[in-house]
Amino acid sequence: MKNIATLRFMIVIALSLSMFSCNKSSSSKNSSKATGWKINAKEGGFQYNTSFKEQETAPGLAFIEGGTFTMGKVQDDVMHDWNNSPNQQHVQSFYMDETEVTNLMYLEYLNWIKSVYPPEDPKFKAIYEGALPDTLVWRNRLGYAEMMVNNYLRHPGYQDYPVLGVSWIQAVEFANWRTDRVNELYLEDAGYLTRDAKLGASSDSNFNTNTYIEAPTLAYGGNDSIINPENSKRRPQVTASGDTVNVYANRESGIISPKYRLPSEVEWEYAALGLTELRSYNVYRGRKKYPWDGQYTRSGKRKVRGDQLANFKQGKGDYGGISGWSDDGADITAPVKSFEPNDHGLYDMAGNVAEWVADVYRPIVDDEFNDFNYYRGNVYTKNAIDEEGKVKVVQAGEVLYDTLSNGKLVARNLPGEILQVDVDDNETYLRNNFSTSDNRNFRDGDKRSSRHFDQFGDEEEDEASGVATSKMYNSPKHNVERDSLGNLIKEYDQKNDRTSLINDEVRVYKGGSWKDREYWLDPSQRRYYPQDMATDYIGFRCAMSRVGSKSKERNKKKN
Repeated sequence: MKNIATLRFMIVIALSLSMFSCNKSSSSKNSSKATGWKINAKEGGFQYNTSFKEQETAPGLAFIEGGTFTMGKVQDDVMHDWNNSPNQQHVQSFYMDETEVTNLMYLEYLNWIKSVYPPEDPKFKAIYEGALPDTLVWRNRLGYAEMMVNNYLRHPGYQDYPVLGVSWIQAVEFANWRTDRVNELYLEDAGYLTRDAKLGASSDSNFNTNTYIEAPTLAYGGNDSIINPENSKRRPQVTASGDTVNVYANRESGIISPKYRLPSEVEWEYAALGLTELRSYNVYRGRKKYPWDGQYTRSGKRKVRGDQLANFKQGKGDYGGISGWSDDGADITAPVKSFEPNDHGLYDMAGNVAEWVADVYRPIVDDEFNDFNYYRGNVYTKNAIDEEGKVKVVQAGEVLYDTLSNGKLVARNLPGEILQVDVDDNETYLRNNFSTSDNRNFRDGDKRSSRHFDQFGDEEEDEASGVATSKMYNSPKHNVERDSLGNLIKEYDQKNDRTSLINDEVRVYKGGSWKDREYWLDPSQRRYYPQDMATDYIGFRCAMSRVGSKSKERNKKKN
């Protein structure tokens, strides 16, 4: 009996200590280490999501743990481009789409555009037309392809095939739209928005992530019935004085996801290689030629020995193999997930379609200046502020359009978005890390770093010094504009001294496609294409930045 009493006493003591420990831990978690004040107190004060544990993996994405790797060529440079010399880079952890964006995914985007900005309305017609893929990319002057022209985008038989005919600009706009739709769903599920408000969106009442963060009362065109907590399942806190707190979600809430975007070139190459199989403690054992292991494009596994590991052009006149014994199961593109994923869980990082990445193309990767999250293409902007000190939200009649080099109109902004303007001296004054809004040609093509090629005869006067300089990249400058009647006026560049097709509007695309030979399957290969043009072999996939820890495994063993 004495032993039983002693045991009971010890259990009571243990439970008391554990409860005290829990209360102490909970108390310390919800009190400021800076001031000792309570955080998230019912009475009010500082509100913050102190229980946030992990970034939710957004729809369609796979987690890519960052690290260091050697970016650049593995194969011989048979094209003599001299544009992918090996260089060491470090990539932060991020997320990337498991597959290329498919026709079905893009059709959902077109359906939303069409329902919110009806093309039969003259002021919205160019919005929908600017989002449409160019299905004429399939046409060939000596080949029959009308079946793909008419069916590839919309027919259910192609719903899981990668979308094509999409320019870099259109891919960026799709990513922006996807960001808003995902965050709209997150906020609805968390009770910050009324149920199914997204289904009633219109040109003057729709959701934009940046607008909701910066000016939540202006979201949905200021429709209070949608964002008012009284109409949703969530009830905000009321302080002792009657004030409400946590009425709207913000970045501190942890609910709003980072934006979908195109991956940078260094992210895409790192993700495509999937170097986990080559890792040995703190070094890589070798280099990889393809997203899969080995030096060949055919499988060595017993069950599928000899089968191709990607969809690409086998040889002259051979896009899919012999009838009845198809090498890769496709003559044009193949449905996504037709082949095994790489070690990151990503499909078709070689073959099927080449893919747009975010970077402006230059022949060099300037690793001497930066070797961390390398990206060329930064154009910094800020929210436009009106005379009352409030952000300027674009209205239905204030949409701005850009005329592309092919004469097509594309919307620069949409109703409900916050108008963006370039950063000015207020942001750049006495900064060491950047001095201008547009940094696309920094250290490679701007006047301060130009190489003089006087024989090209394209000299321009430096306004500051009066010294004649020659641009490094003097690509053709075609002029396209519309007259007062809306007629298209095309003026082709007639100069004979142009020496390059490179400018600030050409973007990198990576990976081989169904049209490419084996050489281009190497993830290190680099090519470029005008950002406002589309083809029948370039698609895209989205990426998203990682917030918080580098690894998902908190207690990961250190090598």
